Amino acid sequence: MSGDLPPLREVVARHGLSAKKSLGQNFLFDLNLTGKIARAAGPLDEATILEIGPGPGGLTRTLLAQGAKKVIAVERDDRCLAALEEIAGAYPGRLEVFAGDALTLDYPAFVAERATEGPVRICANLPYNIGTQLLTTWLTLDAWPPFYDRLVLMFQREVAERIVASPRERADYGRLGVLANWRCATRILFDVPPSAFTPPPKITSSVVELRPRSAPVPCEVKSLEAVTLAAFGQRRKMLRQALKSLPGVGDPAPLLEEAGIAPTRRAEEIDVEGFCALARAFSRRRA
Repeated sequence: MSGDLPPLREVVARHGLSAKKSLGQNFLFDLNLTGKIARAAGPLDEATILEIGPGPGGLTRTLLAQGAKKVIAVERDDRCLAALEEIAGAYPGRLEVFAGDALTLDYPAFVAERATEGPVRICANLPYNIGTQLLTTWLTLDAWPPFYDRLVLMFQREVAERIVASPRERADYGRLGVLANWRCATRILFDVPPSAFTPPPKITSSVVELRPRSAPVPCEVKSLEAVTLAAFGQRRKMLRQALKSLPGVGDPAPLLEEAGIAPTRRAEEIDVEGFCALARAFSRRRA
């Protein structure tokens, strides 16, 4: 069926599409790279793939051509919808295009209404300006294990390094790394050069894989978000000072003692298990 589709550059020219910086768009035309990304999300034959920000559909085409059972494409830019509908016509019943803002969706309910039987995966060249916010949303869902069995996502290289970071990489380690590695096993799969995009960005991109852990270290999501926000919000300060911003805590010394963490340590020195211990202590304090 993909042979019925004209070349993507021709489609982009015919519809007068150009990447909008305000939407964080960089169109991916390199078929070798879209194929590599799609293979990283495989096997696809029984999977429903959620794609955010497909643009004119470069990765969308490849996911379908490589056998995805269904692709749900969420696109905010109305200019791209006609190009996506052409792809839907070439793959009847396998592509659903949703015109809307990815930041406003209730993802478990949204996907449950649309997915076929089989695993659900999120595979996307995420718009740069909302990628971190979307990932945080998917990592902090109340229900766990989540509705997806894998995330294969493209970010700016510096964001990818923050996602996979541990206290060993202190310059990159922060709140995002704690949340990501608490609930998922993370790794950078490969880099994507600026030349692969139109227009070429000024930075290198990376594709990251996140696989949900079936049993993350126990703690409440809201408490972990709160303690990491306080700790990394003043990352140069010792925790005995940084955690004073936690609501209802006052002196954080008893909290740190309960978690088994020295008050003179800094956020970048605490691993995921340590932050989970802090979150549990904070939950008990609030209760």
